[in-house]
Amino acid sequence: MANWRTRIEPFTRPLFFAWSRMSRGMTLGVRGAAVDPEGRVLLVKHTYLEGWWLPGGGVDKGETTQAAVIRELREEAGLIVRGEPRLLSVHSNERFFPGDHVLVFRIDAFDLTERTSHGEIAQIGWFHPHALPDDATRATRARLAEIFGGAAPDPNW
Repeated sequence: MANWRTRIEPFTRPLFFAWSRMSRGMTLGVRGAAVDPEGRVLLVKHTYLEGWWLPGGGVDKGETTQAAVIRELREEAGLIVRGEPRLLSVHSNERFFPGDHVLVFRIDAFDLTERTSHGEIAQIGWFHPHALPDDATRATRARLAEIFGGAAPDPNW
């Protein structure tokens, strides 16, 4: 059963998008594919969206995309990145939000600690890329097929 955040998200999304558009113009987001030594990838479940996603979020004003993915992984999953995240692909998210772009990074070196975000993430999990949970999102499945399955990166999210 969906929680209250998931139920109100379709109604609050237009307000969030309007605020994002006014405050940012074009929007830029990041997602991180953190891979552990066993080859499993980190996914998160939000309190306000359905399904499993690669962790990530928006790039703040004055922030680099690398700094944004490092921050988001720390906030959402308690993952402290060691080294530089490696840019894998860039995608247009026009279907979901006009003017939005998403950059996907791979992270292979990290430490785990407590996450700093509370209330946003309902659950975190580590999954083998070829054995994902049934409710992994379409975009998550597509990105993981690109990273681990040899699929060509789709320019659309």
